[in-house]
Amino acid sequence: EVQLVESGGGLVQAGGSLKLSCTASGFTFDDYAIGWFRQAPGKDREGVSYISSDGSTDYADSVKGRFTISSDNAKNTVYLQMNSLKPEDTAVYYCAAGVDYSNAYFYPEFYDHWGQGTQVTVSS
Repeated sequence: EVQLVESGGGLVQAGGSLKLSCTASGFTFDDYAIGWFRQAPGKDREGVSYISSDGSTDYADSVKGRFTISSDNAKNTVYLQMNSLKPEDTAVYYCAAGVDYSNAYFYPEFYDHWGQGTQVTVSS
């Protein structure tokens, strides 16, 4: 059974940092891309970052320079280091996994499996 579990969310003041983890079971990362998405109340789910099966990464413009995605394949875990957090980063953050067959990494439809989400709240 494929399962993704996020952790590391919480409450932090503006300018602070959090590191999210996404641990996968039931599959290995070799052929999968892993994406991070977030959804704030009343807003659509938006792509934040991804790491492809060959290690390529990219970020949404809103987080570029502040967030860093990385993976530890031995632990089947992907991380999202979030620095210089802003109140507008407040959202539920989800990780997702999809077989890496195209480059539609920022589209939720690309992904087959989703975690349950972890809340990130940034106070001003």
